[in-house]
Amino acid sequence: MSTSQNKQLVAEATDAFFNRHDPTAVDRYVGSTYTQHSALIGNGPDALRQLVASLGEGASYENMRLFGDGDLVAAHGRYTGFGATPLVAFDIFRVADGKLVEHWDGLQSEAGPNPSGHTMLDGPIEITKPEQTEESRKLVEGFVDAILIGGQYDRLPEFVSTERYVQHNPQIADDLAGLGVAVEVLAQQGISLIYHARHRTVAEGEFVLVQSDGEFGKPVIYYDLFRVDAGKIVEHWDVIQDVVAELPHDNGQF
Repeated sequence: MSTSQNKQLVAEATDAFFNRHDPTAVDRYVGSTYTQHSALIGNGPDALRQLVASLGEGASYENMRLFGDGDLVAAHGRYTGFGATPLVAFDIFRVADGKLVEHWDGLQSEAGPNPSGHTMLDGPIEITKPEQTEESRKLVEGFVDAILIGGQYDRLPEFVSTERYVQHNPQIADDLAGLGVAVEVLAQQGISLIYHARHRTVAEGEFVLVQSDGEFGKPVIYYDLFRVDAGKIVEHWDVIQDVVAELPHDNGQF
């Protein structure tokens, strides 16, 4: 299947599961070897079918962004009705033979606008530069490896725009100055932003999602989405997912 077909599959499946609450859709969209990495659900299609069947009327999903990269599709959106507060989520699906066969996710309670007035989900949505995919991937993976994992903060201007850097993290203001202030405040609280390793990248056009593991006061999985323009990172969204000690499966979270 093509990238566009894989994206359409994910869009149709998530709508059927979480908006129409149709457990029979699992048979149409999910493969028999479905491997689950979410901390909230067991392995295989049966566990997903049971979850969909148990959803209340208030449960829904709103997709904001969808990216396809080979056999991977990443979705950025909001789940409502799964708790008192809506959840902002990154979901990564692997597709094989027209079925969903593997799933990872990062979930974080939605927070209000950050110091610069941006939310966790607003900003550009459309992929306008599909020819830019590999250039974007190289830049973002280089940033993650050199800056976030390697700690070479003196190299930030190589990767991030010094003119305009839009931030959607709930606690961080725009531009490099805002990032610097946030890191300093965290340090004063005894919290370090530590990245250990990069696990998956989903890139399409000017958008690149990277899944990494690390520590943020405790073991976490970082889902960082970047937008690239004119050879620099100009925008960032993220979700920080706790690493859970006990999972309802044996597949790990990444």
